[in-house]
Amino acid sequence: MPQNTQDSSFKDSTQSTEFLHQRFNKALQTLANKALDSKPKIIAILGSSGSGKTALAHDIALQKGCEIFSLDSLGVYKGFDIASAKPTPLEKTQVRYHALDVLNPSEKSNAMLFCYLLCECVLHLKPDMPLLIVGGSSFFLKSIIEGLSPMPDLQGYEKWIESLGSLQECYAFLCSIDKEFAQKIAPQDTYRIHKALSLYKATQLKPSEYFATHKPLPFPLPLEIFALDKPKDELRADILQRSQKMIEQGIVEEIKEIVEAYGEGIPPLNAIGPKECVAFLQGKLTSLESLKQELFFHTCQLAKRQATFNRTQFHKITLLPKQTLQQEIYKRL
Repeated sequence: MPQNTQDSSFKDSTQSTEFLHQRFNKALQTLANKALDSKPKIIAILGSSGSGKTALAHDIALQKGCEIFSLDSLGVYKGFDIASAKPTPLEKTQVRYHALDVLNPSEKSNAMLFCYLLCECVLHLKPDMPLLIVGGSSFFLKSIIEGLSPMPDLQGYEKWIESLGSLQECYAFLCSIDKEFAQKIAPQDTYRIHKALSLYKATQLKPSEYFATHKPLPFPLPLEIFALDKPKDELRADILQRSQKMIEQGIVEEIKEIVEAYGEGIPPLNAIGPKECVAFLQGKLTSLESLKQELFFHTCQLAKRQATFNRTQFHKITLLPKQTLQQEIYKRL
């Protein structure tokens, strides 16, 4: 029977960036060689949070015998079953899912991990097995398609970055060493500023110089991208219903268990859903009704950002309502 699959080497500890990139490069090259012999049908189904894309993909997979690769920055973590709306145990027996429950809550997720997991997934598909890539983390899909530059291990430079001072001072330092690259980053983007500084420290090269000589490695197989288009009022109603359902299913208890086991400083607790539950547990939200409203409000904001990203960041994407989208995908399978 189909089961959720994961790379067992990620069970206990996060791999270093350098080690992960070595594995990714190897998997990507193997996949490129395999692509000369066969090209599996790969279709991506994107959509805003609460749009129903996961249920739609599951129905298609059941009817057409597909496997599903989950493109979900929260679903990749163990323990966030309700918060990420993972498929049920029954659904996992019906369809084989990939990239779920790969990381422990204390570990970091990134685009490279999803690139690697997708390469491994495609390499191990049975002949003629179609694959649906489904999720709301469209940034990862964009990174997969366009490719990622090889990166050194960027861990261990936190204290040096801290010594530079505030985020504003860090950004000023980045501007002083590489104004060209710094102009591509928002002054408030902590993650990208710190990453650029770590790269500079690790390589002793300006980030712009490094990326000029380390070109991205694009995904070697063709894939078609669809996005589920739902009217705004209908989407908002579904998000409100989903927020209520998550509370009824026990999202607060789920997050409480994770906080008790790992603390409040782990990366996935910054996601919408877990973040509001932490605020509730801290007493910042005083009722389940206020929690529901916060979940609803922030998920609506996220859905708007996701829809904008999907419309503007892909060279070719087809936006369709549910029934038409389903029919178009059936034609291709």
